[in-house]
Amino acid sequence: MPRVLRSTAMRLALVFASLFMVAALLLAGLLWWSTAGYLDRETDAVIAADTRAIGDRLSDFGLAGAVQTMNERIAADADQRAIYLLTDPRLRPLGGNVDAWPLKVGARPGWYEIELVHRDRLHVSRLLHVILPGNYQLLVGRDVQDRVEIRNLFLRGLAWAGLAAVAFALFGAWLIRRAVERRIEGINRTATAIVQGDLARRVPLRNTDDEFDQLVATINRMLDQMQQLIEGVRNVSNAIAHDLRTPLAETRARLEGLLRQPAGAEASLDGIAGAIADIDRLIGVFNALLRLAELDTGLRRAGFARIDLTALVEDAVELYAPAAEARGIALTSAASPGLSITGDRHLLAQAVGNLLDNAVKYTPAGGSIHLTAGPAEDGGIAITVADSGPGIPEAERGKAIQRFYRGDASRHAEGVGLGLSLVDAVARLHGGELRLEANNPGLLAVLALPPSA
Repeated sequence: MPRVLRSTAMRLALVFASLFMVAALLLAGLLWWSTAGYLDRETDAVIAADTRAIGDRLSDFGLAGAVQTMNERIAADADQRAIYLLTDPRLRPLGGNVDAWPLKVGARPGWYEIELVHRDRLHVSRLLHVILPGNYQLLVGRDVQDRVEIRNLFLRGLAWAGLAAVAFALFGAWLIRRAVERRIEGINRTATAIVQGDLARRVPLRNTDDEFDQLVATINRMLDQMQQLIEGVRNVSNAIAHDLRTPLAETRARLEGLLRQPAGAEASLDGIAGAIADIDRLIGVFNALLRLAELDTGLRRAGFARIDLTALVEDAVELYAPAAEARGIALTSAASPGLSITGDRHLLAQAVGNLLDNAVKYTPAGGSIHLTAGPAEDGGIAITVADSGPGIPEAERGKAIQRFYRGDASRHAEGVGLGLSLVDAVARLHGGELRLEANNPGLLAVLALPPSA
């Protein structure tokens, strides 16, 4: 296939040109039918009527009546275009205004269009040959030279119009191809720039709200998501390298110390226990990352079922009540009865548990934590954990749900910064969101789930 035909834009342009030419041909056919074709049909109708009239006169009044009818019609022919000839079975003229039977008219009856000498002029004539009773041969016609000229003029006009239509169609096809290729070229340039490392590059919009703009807007949203994911992977890699370096270094130092300074069994066991604790911490980080990856792919949706959310909240409060009591924190709850939702019970329980764990971890002694679950204003369900701790500054709330992010207030606390990321992933899996707001004092964490969840 030629290279130019491999272009989708060129194929679209050719389709447009073909449709344009078909439309032009249909229009030309309609014009022909309503002009030249109409004149031809009228001429044939007049010839057929004359033929029937002469045949009827022959049947009613004999040969003399038929000849008389022809003579009357010849005399009444003002423009002298009528042609009549009646002959015997041997084609000898019996009447009419033609001297002899035309050689170009065969013995078979029917329509003929020939050049005929009539009144000393060679003109194109339209003739009808019929055989009358008694084997008489009748030839009736009209001189159609003027109509042939009109027809030829019309055909020449159609030919020029057809050439003009082809030219316009090809020009229009070129314009379409150029317009499509210009829009596609913008996408190609952007894709090439992104492949070369410019992740911030976007396809320009023309604000025409056409199909290309809608496609470009979708592509740009896809590129935004890709950039966010790539930046997330980059940040996660950096965070893993930073946050895991310390426990790995501690584990290595502890094990190296055991090798260099042999000690008693008790010291060795303490060192091994510390190393195991560090390794457990690393395993916990990687397990959390695996759960987040699983949530991001949406694979856990297969395990969705109808669950009792009220019982889930009560179980979470019962689980964290001893830890809150040990720190001198008042943990209270209020859950609307009969709350149910379609989702993953294990993941929702883990999300609520992470919110309570953070609240217990950062709320000082003597503070309070209040867990509520009930209908939201939009018809969904809101699970809210309000604490009286230091809270999160407004500028850091958007970053707090990022993986491995730890603010100044939490930098010296236990954990690796994946708790809120997991809650946010669970919320998105269920079609909801995690909102962090000020509690004055403290933090208000809202796990909002949609009505359809």
